[in-house]
Amino acid sequence: MIRANVSVVSVCLLLAMALVFTGCSNDSSTEENHAQKTTPPAQTDAFTGLTGNIDIAGGTAHIPVMEKAARVIMLAHPKITITVAGGGSGVGAKKVGEGLVDIGNTGRSLSEDEIKNFGLVTHPFAVDGVCAVVHPDNPVSDLTQEQLRKTFAGEITNWAELGGPDHPIHLFTRDEASGTRKVFWKKALSKGEVAPEANVVASNGAMKTAVAGDPNALGYVSVGHLDSRIKAPRLDGVEVTQDNAANGQYPVTRKLYMNTKGQPDALTGAFINFVKSATGAEIIEASGYIPLGAGQ
Repeated sequence: MIRANVSVVSVCLLLAMALVFTGCSNDSSTEENHAQKTTPPAQTDAFTGLTGNIDIAGGTAHIPVMEKAARVIMLAHPKITITVAGGGSGVGAKKVGEGLVDIGNTGRSLSEDEIKNFGLVTHPFAVDGVCAVVHPDNPVSDLTQEQLRKTFAGEITNWAELGGPDHPIHLFTRDEASGTRKVFWKKALSKGEVAPEANVVASNGAMKTAVAGDPNALGYVSVGHLDSRIKAPRLDGVEVTQDNAANGQYPVTRKLYMNTKGQPDALTGAFINFVKSATGAEIIEASGYIPLGAGQ
């Protein structure tokens, strides 16, 4: 009986030791997995040791890129906070010039006055097209620049004149501080008039919502904002795509810019460099834009 009891005790001790070693092994594996999950990705290494806030405002075409970049950085570095707001290009240039934000985004190049008065430094990062858009149920699928110019000037007022149904055209435009409006007015409308009865909306997102909700609407957006809710007619027979914008076939294009008051500080500079990096280029493409090559 004594020998049997000893054998039972020995077995129990062996089982207990096995459980302890197994537990240690699992704890070690868990710690390794946790370390892998919490280690900042290599593409955000430039932010290691940096803390603080980056406030961004301005052009609404930029928002998808800024938000995605901010999300990646903040996930890897929780002591960094990045806020992104719109307002339009004019707001972006003014706010960064007055020191209210760290980065002011514009969908146009800075004016000489903005550079001189505020000491702004510009950082281009992407190419974007701007295109006319209609409701997806609208049968009009091709427009000429001349038709666009006359329509936005108020000379053409019915879709029947453009090969569509016998319905009035409801015009939508942006305010004069908008970089999207500036490039569309300059390159699509040849600096022609915009009818005073056109409805003014505040952003690319608001324009998309307005056109998607009105079968008789005609507006314009950044090509990066196109989706199934709106339709971009061909312009003079050219399909509206970012590839055609990049290769020059589609003519209504612009660069997207981040702007700073003087040279950026370490944290803001790291964000700008991240957007212009290889990882940033993937984010730019995923947002519907064309990343600029090195040195552009």
